[in-house]
Amino acid sequence: MSIEIKVPVLPESVADATIATWHVQAGEQVSRDQNLVDIETDKVVLEVVAPEDGQIAEFLAEEGDTVLAEAVIAKFVAGAVAGQEVTKAEAEAATPEATEDSNDALSPSVRRLIAEHNVDASKVKGTGVGGRISKEDVEAFVKNAKATPAPVSAPAAVAPLAERSEKRVPMTRLRKTIANRLLEAKNSTAMLTTFNEVNMKPIMDIRKQYQEIFEKRHGIRLGFMSFYVKAVTEALKRYPEVNASIDGDDLVYHNYFDVSIAVSTPRGLVTPVLRDTDTMSLADIERNVRELAIKGRDGKLTVADMTGGNFTVTNGGVFGSLMSTPILNLPQSAILGMHAIKDRPMAVNGQVEILPMMYLALSYDHRIVDGRESVGFLVAIKDFLEDPTRLLLDL
Repeated sequence: MSIEIKVPVLPESVADATIATWHVQAGEQVSRDQNLVDIETDKVVLEVVAPEDGQIAEFLAEEGDTVLAEAVIAKFVAGAVAGQEVTKAEAEAATPEATEDSNDALSPSVRRLIAEHNVDASKVKGTGVGGRISKEDVEAFVKNAKATPAPVSAPAAVAPLAERSEKRVPMTRLRKTIANRLLEAKNSTAMLTTFNEVNMKPIMDIRKQYQEIFEKRHGIRLGFMSFYVKAVTEALKRYPEVNASIDGDDLVYHNYFDVSIAVSTPRGLVTPVLRDTDTMSLADIERNVRELAIKGRDGKLTVADMTGGNFTVTNGGVFGSLMSTPILNLPQSAILGMHAIKDRPMAVNGQVEILPMMYLALSYDHRIVDGRESVGFLVAIKDFLEDPTRLLLDL
């Protein structure tokens, strides 16, 4: 029985999508609900799974192709029929020209990998259908190249100039969307950044004292992000302008607290949302942040995970950033950048002490937020982090 494999119904406001990665080959036996292909939209990556046990009979769309909702992208044959699988030799015999043109048919993921390792695609032997080069082929080529020492040649009278080459790798759909949104934020807002610094010793002492008990009780480690989100939520309650956004000529004040968390994924930076953070405990926040991070890493974030958010927290400190000026996540009016915690000599009551200090950076839209509110908001976060008891006593 032949079944059409179609693009799923796309999320609202998404016009088309891109075939990111085919996970199976023509004739390869697959089981029901096995992932056949990843389809990338401007917002999320969608998976299309096998409707039954069977095999792909024909591909109607290749990796990198732009497709519309419910477009037919492959023909699927249900049922395991012995002897009908397409072998590699048959595929190569059926498409002898594919090997010659394989360089033009490389998938986006393979092109990125080739560019990253500066590999000559013509030297890589493809093991895919019709001799197409897969990611595994490139990785094996790079591994063998590193393991094989370069032959020692006789010294030449004149050393030849080093070969200079470059590779062009097309932007992924998500990277294009990120680029457009960042450029829009820069060009359409009156963005400023204000800085402060916070002594992280009180929170580090709490984590040291209660980490083991917390993990046994809640089944998750106590990190810094829960304190950051709690402090942000309490500060947003005190400065509603920072929790607002512009819609045309109107200011929209949000009476709820949805905080976006910047998460770095293999496909780019995404900002899934923690909803109603004012009702969450520290354990709830840690659990939800971990779940979103795992879904982002595995490409499982949904449109619902990404939609909304009134304020963003980004932690560049995990990568070693000491200070930065984060860019707004439209249509939000502000974003808080956290950074690396470094021991520094600080003056405390006339004495010099070595304390674990961290810079805070608040970028905000000056059309909504004035200097008084922005500085007050950042100082409130500093006070909450330096004296976490205030979070519990609502002070």
